[in-house]
Amino acid sequence: MKHFHRTSVLPDAVLAEADAFFPTIGLRQTHAAARSRSFEGVVGAPEEPQTLTLSVKMEGGHYTFVEAHTTAQGESRLDRNVKKFFVQLHRQTDERHASSAAY
Repeated sequence: MKHFHRTSVLPDAVLAEADAFFPTIGLRQTHAAARSRSFEGVVGAPEEPQTLTLSVKMEGGHYTFVEAHTTAQGESRLDRNVKKFFVQLHRQTDERHASSAAY
């Protein structure tokens, strides 16, 4: 799946947050570049290796465009964790923001 998020957090801070967040859910970093990261590992069931590719770029001078591609089919646990990562980025700019279930 493909996910994206726009934030006012600088690209280097986004990548630093990714480097800290994704290993905590069982992914290991397989590639690091100036504006991208790749992670691989098993998240949830079925126990099949999944890949996450994350890239950042400045957009319009004020925002950072964060794009995430996963190899998971449907909405997997990895996809939900990508969304959780985006919430963490949002909390860096607005600490009052709290994630809640949207039923």
